[in-house]
Amino acid sequence: PTIVRRLFFYNSAQFRIMDAEKVAELRKKRQFRKFTYRGIELDQLLDLTNDELMDLVCCRPRRRMSRGLKRKPMALIKRLRQAKKEAPPGEKPRGVKTHLRNMIIVPEMIGSIIGIYNGKMFCGVEMKPEMIGMYLAEFAITYKPVRHGRPGVSAAHTTRFIPL
Repeated sequence: PTIVRRLFFYNSAQFRIMDAEKVAELRKKRQFRKFTYRGIELDQLLDLTNDELMDLVCCRPRRRMSRGLKRKPMALIKRLRQAKKEAPPGEKPRGVKTHLRNMIIVPEMIGSIIGIYNGKMFCGVEMKPEMIGMYLAEFAITYKPVRHGRPGVSAAHTTRFIPL
């Protein structure tokens, strides 16, 4: 049994070395899944016009886009462009604060950091490709979720019958 055990340990160590080499090779070869939004890749999404993008999003954002982009949303996009231009290559751009919770996320915003006002403070959110077509408000919660703990002392609590 000791000889078998030693062989097993020797073999398992040898397998660990081989596994480490295989893992290193696989990491080199590993390709990340390309993001697609309704069948269109991200680099193609960036080239779309507003009318072409309108056909891809759901009905509520489509209706809003069909009525045109107003002055405030255009100003936000302009500030995001400026922040991206000022950022050094390979770095994240500086955050841009906004109160426009009803702004629809478009592909041009991807990679930007936006401080979305929730009524009390600005919640910093990094725009990701999965967020296209959603509203900024969906990523800055306006209330603090309830944490249910033990019940507090109240009038109803003290009048409860306690058996002796």
